Amino acid sequence: MSLDKTALEQAVRMAAGARLQTARVDGETASVILEVSGLDRAARDALEAKVKDAARAAGAAEVRVGMTADRVTRRIIAVGSGKGGVGKSTLSANLAVAMARLGRKVGLVDADIYGPSQPRLLATEGRKPEAENQKIHPVPSPWGVPMLSMGHLVQPGQAIAWRGPMAGNALGQLIDAHWGDAEILVVDLPPGTGDVQLTMLQKHKPAGAVIVSTPQDLALMDAARAIRLFEQGDVPLIGMVENMAGYICPHCGESSDPFGAGGAEAAAMTMGLPFLGRVPLDLKIRQDSDAGSPPAAGDGPQAEIFATLASQVLAWLDAQD
Repeated sequence: MSLDKTALEQAVRMAAGARLQTARVDGETASVILEVSGLDRAARDALEAKVKDAARAAGAAEVRVGMTADRVTRRIIAVGSGKGGVGKSTLSANLAVAMARLGRKVGLVDADIYGPSQPRLLATEGRKPEAENQKIHPVPSPWGVPMLSMGHLVQPGQAIAWRGPMAGNALGQLIDAHWGDAEILVVDLPPGTGDVQLTMLQKHKPAGAVIVSTPQDLALMDAARAIRLFEQGDVPLIGMVENMAGYICPHCGESSDPFGAGGAEAAAMTMGLPFLGRVPLDLKIRQDSDAGSPPAAGDGPQAEIFATLASQVLAWLDAQD
């Protein structure tokens, strides 16, 4: 007994709506093609289950569902520094959240293979990514930014003693994951100019790079090395951010500059780079970030700092189109 094609198509269209592309019948088997652009994995699974139920209700003994989607043009923003301890990971997390709040679909890759910190910053510690077709799915965060990190793949506190090629392969797995409709990947690079950075430049060419430095001379010397690495790899430099720029005492309100003032802005001017702004040495930024609640997700003055930074980065990206 054959299925009634008209009845099947009506049933499936009621379930799938405008996402139905074709519905075919071969004996008692129904073959359905759905257009799933913009749907995450959970939404795709739910739609598939709904369509299969509708087709079976229309008399199908077997239901085969195929899915198509528009190819997403995905661009990488590398966030780098020449040394550790300058707040690059905190800035990366808040930049990603701020861009997502501005309406962009953003993912975050924690490329610091040996010292992953993004699971703590975006409250995804203890979560494990799922795999499908030899690729992993990002871990959703509470802040609308899916993410992947080695911190999701190893036990908390476990030391990662890998040589360069293994670290490079791990980075590839994180970047070549099932990112769905994410149009921008913010990649939090490890400090320095080593194997992971070289792999990024050679295999996963960023659209642009943001350099993070604190104001003091030693940090700026190392930031200059990171800048030269990106230049050698023909990666455009979006600009420089001065982090930990000024401290306002929460008790008396007096401002001081324990790491100096204006060093990154002066260095950016000397090197002909755009200066994207300053992020203060703020106790609330540190406390909220450690608690997995990025300040960029809030509404205070700290959120405004990251929103301004995100707007500049997005304006640069849009100007490249």
